[in-house]
Amino acid sequence: MTAAPHILIVDDHREIRDLVSRALVKEGFRVSTAADGRAMRKVMADSRIDLILLDLMLPGEDGLSLCRSLRADSGIPIIMLTAKGEEIDRVVGLEMGADDYLPKPFGSRELIARIRAVLRRGQRSDQPKADKPVHYRFDRWRLDIAARELVRDDGVTVPLSTGEFDLLLAFVERPQRVLNRDQLLDLARGRAASTFDRSIDTQVSRLRKKIERDPADPKIIKTVWGGGYTFTAAVSRE
Repeated sequence: MTAAPHILIVDDHREIRDLVSRALVKEGFRVSTAADGRAMRKVMADSRIDLILLDLMLPGEDGLSLCRSLRADSGIPIIMLTAKGEEIDRVVGLEMGADDYLPKPFGSRELIARIRAVLRRGQRSDQPKADKPVHYRFDRWRLDIAARELVRDDGVTVPLSTGEFDLLLAFVERPQRVLNRDQLLDLARGRAASTFDRSIDTQVSRLRKKIERDPADPKIIKTVWGGGYTFTAAVSRE
């Protein structure tokens, strides 16, 4: 099953967020929303985003500044949304790295067509362009990203399935944070599973058997009742 694209709407007007969200969900997209840059970064830290609809006029850090910041380390497609229609605003937005520009008011058909066109252009890349760590260290383990291997401090390599590796990577990139099942599905599997898929619990159980000293009393991956899981170990990047 192919995961539906996940769109993040960043706009300080609730009515616009709600209206656009309904239109996108109706077309089969997954949607998250944020009212400002701070909320945007929180969503991006906890989810895998395929495209951002970014309003130009935002409280605090404006859309152009956020676009510039995103482009410094990410290739996620960005469509700028703004009430301003002057050519200079469009040019500045595109020069900051936006992939497209749509002035308000706009119709849902045009917006959806623009989104699909941008998603078709090239392969999505939301990984940092530079300073990507090669290894993560935690507890007595080293996770080798390139080799996709988990190595214990005594040199023993513990094999990981694709699902186990992707889930562990999601954890080590976000230590000391509570991640619910939906977020873990999104981060580890691109949301190619049902919202109620309990396979995350199975994968966590398997990971615990491989990395915990006592899987029955886990110290690294802890369950947060009613919330999900948290990776409690200190993590260093190399």
